[in-house]
Amino acid sequence: MTSTNSGIGKPYDVQGKVVLVTGANRGIGKAIVDSLIKHGAKKVYAAVRTLDSAKPLVEAYGDKITPIHVDMEKPGTITAAAATAGDVEVLINNAGILELAAPLAEDAIEKFSHELNVNVFGLIHIAQAFAPILKANGGGALVQLNSVASLKNFSDFTTYSASKAAAYSITQGLRDTLDEQGTLVVSVHPGPIKTDMTDGLGFDEMTESPTLVSEAIIEGLSAGQFHVFPDTMAKQVGEQYENFAKNIVEANLME
Repeated sequence: MTSTNSGIGKPYDVQGKVVLVTGANRGIGKAIVDSLIKHGAKKVYAAVRTLDSAKPLVEAYGDKITPIHVDMEKPGTITAAAATAGDVEVLINNAGILELAAPLAEDAIEKFSHELNVNVFGLIHIAQAFAPILKANGGGALVQLNSVASLKNFSDFTTYSASKAAAYSITQGLRDTLDEQGTLVVSVHPGPIKTDMTDGLGFDEMTESPTLVSEAIIEGLSAGQFHVFPDTMAKQVGEQYENFAKNIVEANLME
């Protein structure tokens, strides 16, 4: 078993690159597409459940956008996308769901199962499908949208927090595994961001722009960072987590 010894990998520039973004049609996903185009990406596959939802991106950016069907709950669509998008150099897995379920809720297991299917198993499916493509195209990068909830459970969002904790753990495993093929892996941990997902959840005074996340991803790639904490709340969490991240998560404890 091998692992890098630092949270700093080889810097990665998105300029001129081919990128696939899941959940690209709205919220953080759309902001990521905007930032990629701004920073010179050659082509962006807008991976969405409904192709029509990517029309505004095509209208804005023309042939730089290629809509592609991906449903994180349907592994066959991921396999089909990988067969079509063999030129992908950067994979940004933004798609995810949030259910409201406290631990004692009657529907907690049902909602947790749904979140695991999308947030965790979906990540594994898409990594398995695209890791060989990234390798064939020089290594590239894989970016996973996790959350501060992957580090701290919030009782009203217990099952979501648990699913994101699992996704974060998988991301760590991907970092170590894909390092061998030269793929930079980045784990992004936003706090409350103003999106459709957070509307009505009581975070209105705390939410910040999705652009903070998208620009932080570009910066994280450019710096070769594993952990990215983009917004005010995330940065506060990141400052407290930094020592553990550096000495435990990013260290090679198998040496």
